Formats: sequence, structure tokens, C-alpha cells
Amino acid sequence: MRILSFNSNTMNWPIYQAKHILRASGVIAYPTETVWGLGCDPFDQSALERVIQIKRRDAHKGLILVAANIEQFDFLLHNLDEADRQKMADSWPGAVTWLVPHQNRVLPLVHGQFDTVAIRVSSHPMVQRLCEEFGGPIVSTSANFSGKPTVRSAVQARAVLGPYLDYILQGPVLGNAPSRIIDLRSGTVIRG
Repeated sequence: MRILSFNSNTMNWPIYQAKHILRASGVIAYPTETVWGLGCDPFDQSALERVIQIKRRDAHKGLILVAANIEQFDFLLHNLDEADRQKMADSWPGAVTWLVPHQNRVLPLVHGQFDTVAIRVSSHPMVQRLCEEFGGPIVSTSANFSGKPTVRSAVQARAVLGPYLDYILQGPVLGNAPSRIIDLRSGTVIRG
């Protein structure tokens, strides 16, 4: 496992490495707007299983997807009316996670027991660049064992989760409060 630093003024080599690890069924740790996250390819069953095992998470809970822009979610959003799509676009990039119907376009470990999937366009420049390089959304779930504190740095990620990870992409957490979660269909704020 490697720990590499991210600096927006330097070459994209750490992002390039992370992209290739994701494409090879790898699991990475990386900073987000709020906490450190675990990520993988959301269309890779074996990588999803590893994330669930690493976290010791109930597979029925589902996982969040993050993307660089709303277009990376077109496979989920193309049936939405313009008003709903605009509502999401107006809140992104940022710390708003929307629950949208998944229409069986994501794997069961992503949507869990729900008929919706949680999606967010990240405002973190590193996450945006990673998703751009990867070519689509990635899984974003807190980097911790279920029920335990979330790791707050690359050092903690290595100490707590290091043996289970393929890569740690070092960078800053932006320090925002946890994202709001809103059900698109009902408008209900699940976490706010």
C-alpha cells in the first residue's frame, strides 16, 4: 500500500495511481469535504464486497456515490423531470446528498435494501479530479469500522485501516459539517 500526497499545483500522478487502483478492484482511502472516506468502483462487485468487509458494515445499508459533476450521474437521472434535476444541480457541488430512484442501475451493495441510491457531486477539488480521471462516480463511505470513530487523517487511515487498503490518497479534509441527505421524491430531510 502507498500513501501519496495531493497538491493541486503538482502533477496528477497520485490521482492517476488512485484511478488505476480503483480500476483494478482496489479500495482506497481519501479525504472528502467532511471526513476521510473509503472508495471503490461502484460497478465492481468484488471491490464493493471488500468495502463492506473492511467496514464490517451491514450490506443492507447501502453506500453513497460521489461524482465530479451531475453529468456523471446521467445514467440515474435521465428519467427525472427538469425541475428535480435543476433542484439537485442548484445544490451541487456541495454537501447535499440526494436519494434518487436507482431503477436497478446500480449493484445491490450500493443501494442496499432501498429503492433509492445516495448521490452527491463533491466540492472537494481532489475528489472531483479523481472522479474525472476515473470517468464516473466512485463509492464514498466513511473510513472507519461500523460504529467506531471516523479517521481524520492519512496517518489514522494507515494506523486503523492500512492492512485492508490498496492505496491512501493524502490530502486535506475541508472541515465542513456532514452532508445533508434529502429524499428527492418526498423532499424529506433524512439528515440535516
